[in-house]
Amino acid sequence: MATKEDVMLSDFKGDNQLMPTQTTQEGHILPVAPAESKRVLRKIDMCMIPLMGFCYMLQYMDKLALSSSTLLGLLEDLHLTGHQYSWCSAVFYFGYLAWSWPSSYLAVRLPIGKYLAVSVFLWGGILMCHGACQNFAGLMAARFFLGVGEAAIAPGFALITGMFYTRKEQPLRQGAWWVGNAIANVIGGVVAHGIGQITTSPIQQWRLLFLILGAVTSAYAFVLYLFLPDSPTKAAFLDEKQRQVALQRTIENKTGLLDNDTFVATQIVDALCDPQLWLLVLYTVSVNLANGGLTSFSSIVIAGFGFTDLKALLIQMPVGASQLVFLILTSGLASIIPSSRLGLMIFNTITAMVGMIMVYELEGRAGRMAGLCLAAVFACNIPLSLSLISSNVGGFTKRSVASATLFVAYCVGNIIGPQFFLASQKPRYQTGLKASLSGLALGAAFLVCLLVYYIWENRRRDRLHGPSRRMSLDEELREDLSGKTDRELIDFRYVI
Repeated sequence: MATKEDVMLSDFKGDNQLMPTQTTQEGHILPVAPAESKRVLRKIDMCMIPLMGFCYMLQYMDKLALSSSTLLGLLEDLHLTGHQYSWCSAVFYFGYLAWSWPSSYLAVRLPIGKYLAVSVFLWGGILMCHGACQNFAGLMAARFFLGVGEAAIAPGFALITGMFYTRKEQPLRQGAWWVGNAIANVIGGVVAHGIGQITTSPIQQWRLLFLILGAVTSAYAFVLYLFLPDSPTKAAFLDEKQRQVALQRTIENKTGLLDNDTFVATQIVDALCDPQLWLLVLYTVSVNLANGGLTSFSSIVIAGFGFTDLKALLIQMPVGASQLVFLILTSGLASIIPSSRLGLMIFNTITAMVGMIMVYELEGRAGRMAGLCLAAVFACNIPLSLSLISSNVGGFTKRSVASATLFVAYCVGNIIGPQFFLASQKPRYQTGLKASLSGLALGAAFLVCLLVYYIWENRRRDRLHGPSRRMSLDEELREDLSGKTDRELIDFRYVI
């Protein structure tokens, strides 16, 4: 009797025109020619990376808008006192947290490209609502729902990257669309500074900031709806043959990307029992103690170096530039040097620790600013950690749940982090800087533990089953269609 995998394999080879009928007389799939694969890869890069990168740039600019608005009069106009601003920052991540797991379910059940486009449209509208806030309660509500709107974006982009790219290609591509984050750091202050120069509008400058950024974001959602694909077989920028080649390229990943419309309950249990996930979760919570504080308080910290409010918006540009340099460096090296991802993540985290010490200990404005630029480098680990999920977690449902859980941890760290930035210590925030440094140190330790686990697990599998053997495309396809996770596939080895 034919198994489910036999039936789906038949469909894959031509019955449903998902793949070119490049087969031998025995019906085995032939590999795609390297030149043809490269042509398709270039076309995917030219379309997918700008689409996701510009969207992620808008997302981070929107997130930075709250910090920038503090220098444009938000605190005074809404009469925020004490810890109220810290809670306005933290409540965003409560919304993000509340929607992370429901979003992981919807990402599997719905066309992911369309789902992300709708999420972007709603998040832009919610950002515009910030401009109508009149008090602390109104801002809290707007921030919570902004977190809901943004919860799908980064995990969704990570899933899409796993669909279109091989495991070797993923670090550089995850980093490529995450470049939008660094660019937002560079130009976000310039945009806020420009809006701060508007003196003829009857609307306060901080309200204009939210209205303009929100409108641009919602408008961009229509671009995503038209061009962001749900899968390689539905990519509008590829012709039929190119879609088939794009799909065949990623069979070797063995991460279950083909059968992606079924939510498999057993894979949830597998994800929650997987040591690699929990080590990544502990790392993510730890380093985001620093992220939560610096994202919300960076403008105030920089102003405390002795700059005027509007100049402080411009001085944020070097922070984004340093992130951009380290992002290109580490993501590029991770794609070139085998088994280097975790080593590079540890390097970024230690560099950020050095920067945080400089901000805390030095008195000179130049030295503290240089330290802040280095302290922001840990954020360059986000694309590398996402590439670990897409490369090392097999099973579409498991990967979706793992990605969502990682962003739950991201939220927890970002909720806790701002609470250490005490209003009474403005603008030095000594307790906040100590907490950020401690979080980075813990994060580096958990990365070392994850590195040891991957090495141990790969060696254990080699002892039990022998070295991972080279499989034919037919065998790799059967494994991909089997619904098995990375812990169930004996030939699966973790990328370090």
